[in-house]
Amino acid sequence: MNKLTHNNSRTADMIRTKSRLIEILDWVALLLILSVLVFGMWSSAQAIQPEKKSSTAKTDGLDRLSQQLPLGLTRDGIHIPADNPLTPEKVELGRLLFFDVRLSADDSVACATCHSPEKAFADNSRVSTGINGRAGTRNTPAVINRVGDAEQFRDGRAATLEEQAKVPLINPSELGMPSHDAVVEKVKGISGYRDLFERSFGRDVNVDDIARAIASFERTIVSWDSRWDQFITGNVAVLSDSEMRGLIVFQGKGRCIQCHSGWNLADEKYHNIGIGWDSPEPDEGRFAVTKNDKDRGAFRTPTLRDVALTGPYMHDGRFDTLEQVVDYYSNGVIANPYLDVEMRRSNLSLEETLEFYSQENRSERKGLPVQQLDFTSQDTADLVAFMSALAGTGWQDIGAPDSFPQ
Repeated sequence: MNKLTHNNSRTADMIRTKSRLIEILDWVALLLILSVLVFGMWSSAQAIQPEKKSSTAKTDGLDRLSQQLPLGLTRDGIHIPADNPLTPEKVELGRLLFFDVRLSADDSVACATCHSPEKAFADNSRVSTGINGRAGTRNTPAVINRVGDAEQFRDGRAATLEEQAKVPLINPSELGMPSHDAVVEKVKGISGYRDLFERSFGRDVNVDDIARAIASFERTIVSWDSRWDQFITGNVAVLSDSEMRGLIVFQGKGRCIQCHSGWNLADEKYHNIGIGWDSPEPDEGRFAVTKNDKDRGAFRTPTLRDVALTGPYMHDGRFDTLEQVVDYYSNGVIANPYLDVEMRRSNLSLEETLEFYSQENRSERKGLPVQQLDFTSQDTADLVAFMSALAGTGWQDIGAPDSFPQ
């Protein structure tokens, strides 16, 4: 029995056991027996289990800010550069810059325009819109939990949050400033900002420190203590029966944990899942960064935390609902020569599929059928229900400043 099947069986047993216990036991006995069951479930669900946060873990300033991290996020799970440790002053400066429309060319757009706290730090639009109503080319990913990985953007073209923060400032379809020097001069022209940069960095305004401040703020935007976190760390009753059935689909038939794994439910790797290959000129994705042929059409796996709030979905924003996303995996995956191995498994073994992918002529790969998952309507409903249990807390307490430096 493989690990996924084993996990499914154990989780299914949990559903049945939970129902029987509630019917025949009083609460004292129930708690005693559940403690035994939880330990068994905990040990068998390692494929998706986060580790508890150590109370003594060093987090380069996160603990000093009293910023709660998601259950399971340990020191090894976060990425804070040594040259940009978090401080309260720097985070607050970054918050001001993040929400300040004066960083844009026409004082109309801020980072928060596309990463709105009211929309789970996404924008709920198919693609982002910058100055002068200019539309972007990709769906805006949520900023939540970007502390959990170094590479940024859907194609990973920025190695750090600091690098990422610089790009929208001069993108003509975003904040639209003519140059980074122009950004610096505009910020430097505001005396209140000059004082804050001196207090935070001990020096005058410069573009690297603008990026460091914004990145520091973004690293405090985290989602934690979802019902999934509570379930996997011991509170078995917190998930409904539908959500638990969805967990079985997530672990097994749907093979979702192949990519949506770890504490942040994202492997932070790049996969071609077929999206966009129904257009004449598909988005090249990761290939534009690496120039490696195998990366054509590949995009970074997004987190599933708070996913019910961050639609539309996929890098081109084509799906409005999670049901549509599930339907795509069920029977709509678009074949192409660069499709991820796990999407083409069909009835072949993994070894046979890998051998097929070793073929030099990629045009021949279209002959291998896509693995359609054929979800039932119940599978879809349960899987979407489970994803609703991934909504956490923490980021909801972060909002725009009451005023800005003058």
